[in-house]
Formats: sequence, structure tokens, C-alpha cells
Amino acid sequence: MTGATTPETGAKPKTSRDWDMAAIAPFVALALLLVLGYFANPSFASLANLTNVITRSAFIAIIALGATYVISSGGLDLSVGSMVAFVASLMIMFLNSGAIADPVMLLACAMLLALGMGAACGLANGLITTVGRIEPFIATLGTMGIFRGLTTWLSQGGAITLKDRELQALYRPVYFGSVAGVPIPIVVIFVTAAIAAFVLYRTRYGRHLIAVGSNEDVARYSGISVNRVRTIAYVVQGLCVGVAVLLYVPRLGSTSATTGILWELQAITAVVVGGTALRGGVGRIWGTVCGAFILEIVGNIMLLSNFVSEYLIGAIQGAIIIIAMLVQRSLMRK
Repeated sequence: MTGATTPETGAKPKTSRDWDMAAIAPFVALALLLVLGYFANPSFASLANLTNVITRSAFIAIIALGATYVISSGGLDLSVGSMVAFVASLMIMFLNSGAIADPVMLLACAMLLALGMGAACGLANGLITTVGRIEPFIATLGTMGIFRGLTTWLSQGGAITLKDRELQALYRPVYFGSVAGVPIPIVVIFVTAAIAAFVLYRTRYGRHLIAVGSNEDVARYSGISVNRVRTIAYVVQGLCVGVAVLLYVPRLGSTSATTGILWELQAITAVVVGGTALRGGVGRIWGTVCGAFILEIVGNIMLLSNFVSEYLIGAIQGAIIIIAMLVQRSLMRK
């Protein structure tokens, strides 16, 4: 009966109307940041500035979507920044090779190469973690060094730059173009998030992923292949890195050993700020997108105001992840 109380506690049972504060908090924080940004500098609220901010957040937002899968499964990936540098370097080198005479076909093959290499790097992380039985922190710390070292070797300590002007002009609209007035990177963010949300919330694999992250032993006794589920999560992370590379290369047309430094911190921060628990078992796709927007907006406010030096952005992001973890813990206790 509606409104009835349980005899043991005397409290009303929970209903679907009960608010999940961990899920709502990121969007409340985003709204407050928008208000703060307006008062810090009225030009912050202009459509051009907000569109630019969201566009710049595309790399971290897309990578963080993959990180949501990995963290929800109870894993961790510290190699995503180095992976971006490595995959982008291979893509640019392939474009510079001129292996295919037709520029359109060459570009299409290069994009497939980026996605394939991203998935392969993610698969390597997954197999090292599951089959090799190495802790995700150690495994991906090792591959982080491998990917960064390979990038340094490929670039000989310098930069790898896209040389063909025709290819640059052909590829440039992928980042700087728009669809119905909406920048393509923003479209890619929401399309990728929609696909990720559908798989996580509406498919058997998504249910298995959350089950593995919640309790690995119970999931195994239920007949779920824990290693398979976690390995696929790392492959998804690699694919998301590949998608981010597809947007990164036309923006700068160059990569080096310093590309993607600290992107793993930003991706994990976006995931945690978005409400996904680092312990696993909870995944919030749209919260992750919101978390990525929050990080970019914080940096934009710092640039537009004189309150805090822009050189402290890294320190602020580090503080944000600590605060987000404290907030998560307090909400879990309630």
C-alpha cells in the first residue's frame, strides 16, 4: 500500500521518486559553476565561449567514457594519455607514408588504423590484467611507460607532423567543422555517450559489467566470465582513445612524447566527479560527460578571471578529484 511503513523501521519504503544524490550532484555542480563563471566574467556565458569550452573537452570526455567502463568493472587504466600519443603518432606516420594514392581512401584507412590500434592497446591492457593476473594499477603503469617510450622512439625525441597540405585540408573539418551549426566534436561526444549508455544500461554485457564491479566472486559463481567482461572493458577504453585521436590529429596535425600528459588524471577525475565509484559496481555515463565539462569550465573560468593563476589548473584538478571522493564517501554513508 502507498504510504505504508515497514514494521521493523517505521519508515516509508523507498520508491522510484527517491533522489540519487550521487547522480544529481555533478549536474548541480555544473549549474553552480555556470553561475559562478558568469559573475567572474560576463563573457563566459556567451554562446561562442561555451561552445568552445565544450568542444575542447571532447578529448577527455570521450576517453573518460571508456574509463567509466573500466572503473565500473573494478579496474583502472593509467595508460590512456600515453596511448593517445602512441596511436596518434602511428596514424600521422601512416598518413605521411602515402601508402594509398587516393587521399580519401588514405584518410579512411588511417582512421581505421587509429581505431584498430586503440582497441589493440586496450586488449593488451586487458589481457595483462586478467590473464596475467597483475593489478590494474601496476599493469597500466607499465604500459603507460611502454607507450610513452615507443612514442619517443618513433619521434626521435621530437615531433611527428602531418606534412601533406591536401590531407590537412581534407581532415581539418573533422574537428573544426559543424553539423547543423553544432561543432562536430560536440556531436561525437553525445553520440559516443549515447552508445555507451545504451550498452551499459540496456544490454546483458552492461549488466555483467556492473555485476563484476560490484562483487567479482558472486559474479563468477553466477556464471559470468569475469576475465572476458573486464578485457572487453579495456578494449572499449582503447576504442574511446582511438575516437579521441580521430579528433586530436586534425586539430594540431602533430604529436610528440609530451602529447596526452596527465590526461589519465583528467579522465579519472571526470569519471569520479560524474558519480562513478572507484571501487567499481556503479557507472554513470552522463555524469562522466558532465564531469568532463566541469573540468574544462573550471579551467576556462581561471583563464577569464584573475582570481587564480592559470598555471595552477593541474593543482585544481587534483584537488577536485580528492573533494569528489570525499563527497562520494559522505553520500555512501547516508
